[in-house]
Parts: sequence; C-alpha cells; structure tokens
Amino acid sequence: MKAMIVCSGGLDSVTLAYKVATQGNLTSLVSFQYGQRHDKELDYAAQCAKHFDVPHHIIDISNVGAQLTGSALTDDVAVPDGHYAEDSMKLTIVPNRNAIMLTIAYGMAASQGADTVAIAVHGGDHFIYPDCRPEFIKQFAKMQKMALDGFADIELYAPFLNGSKADIVSAGAALSVPFEATWSCYKGGDQHCGKCGTCVERAEAFYEAGVPDPTTYAAPEYWRDAIKQHAAGAV
Repeated sequence: MKAMIVCSGGLDSVTLAYKVATQGNLTSLVSFQYGQRHDKELDYAAQCAKHFDVPHHIIDISNVGAQLTGSALTDDVAVPDGHYAEDSMKLTIVPNRNAIMLTIAYGMAASQGADTVAIAVHGGDHFIYPDCRPEFIKQFAKMQKMALDGFADIELYAPFLNGSKADIVSAGAALSVPFEATWSCYKGGDQHCGKCGTCVERAEAFYEAGVPDPTTYAAPEYWRDAIKQHAAGAV
C-alpha cells in the first residue's frame, strides 16, 4: 500500500496520517481549499506533512465551492451551535464535498503512482453527511474501479468508517498524535469556539476516550450542556 491521505488538518485525518505512516505507507497529503471559512485547518495539514517529510498538495477548488451555496461552511450563513447530531447541523453540509475531493484524489493517486486513497470518515459523520456513510464509500470505490479500469487500481482505505470519534482519539493517543496540532472548529477563529457541532464532538470524544484534551475552547463546558439537551430531546 502506497497511500495518499485526504487531510483537512483535523483530528481525524491527522490521526489517519499517523496510522498510515506507522505502517510505512504514507506518500503524500492532499488538502482542499473550497472556500471554507475555517481554512486555517490547511495550516495544520501542512504541519502534518512537514512532520512526515512528504509532499502536501493544496488543491484550490474555491470556484467550485462558491457554487455550492447554502452551507454555513462556505456561505454567509451562521455556523450552528449545539450537538453534532442535531438537524440544525445540516446547515454545514457542502453538497458532494467528499465525492468531489475523492474524485480529484483518485486522479492524482493514479497519476502519481499511489495505489491507495485514504480518508478519515467515521461513524459520527453518518448522522448528517451522506457522503461519509458506508454505502457511499462502498459505491464510490466501486465506481472508481470502473473509472480507472485498465489504467490504475486504486483502493479506498477508510479504517475509521464504522468507529466513533472517541475510537479515533484512542487510536491517536496510542500513536502519540499531537492533538494540539489539529483543527476542528468550523468557525475558524483564534481558538476553538467550543460551541459548534465539531467542537462539541471533539470535546465529547476526548471525554469518552478518557484521554486528556489539550484543546483550548472559548466555551470549554458548553459541550456538556449540548449533550444533555440533545439527550433530553431524543427521549
């Protein structure tokens, strides 16, 4: 396996890079500038690539992202606060984002001699994002086999697909991932806001994994209330 990692600079994809590198198979990282308000995440992806001394490709698809309107990540729409499984988090959907990124990554991998594209989608993504779900990953990999038939044979590696965010934190802790050198917050401020869905999910994952959270949050206790409110609403 010679793997290209789709790396946002977040906790999940950086942990994936460490996992693949431990296996001795990391060839490069590819990140995407799609007009996201939290594009500071790309700096963290760059740090990860520098650590492993591998190429870091930043692909600018912001012109494409500008056409995917209505998302709180790319448009003039407020990023919702609260639990990541709330319906309000659908405002953070960027239509076909993973499908677009993976298609580009597959083409790059085929051109550059990699035989694997790795992505860090996980079970916590399934609530909101259809292009993070197991059936999508299965069908996308099948489609790419056809798209590159006779030219390249690229595998899609998604080892966290059926696990939780807490499982990723546990795996990252075992790999000595520098979690402080990752970025999750969708608001892209000076520090993690502590209130958006990704911040709540991040804080909860560290708690569930029993791993100290090195993240500085503007609202460090908000996640507890968000979880309680979500649980109450689910009853």
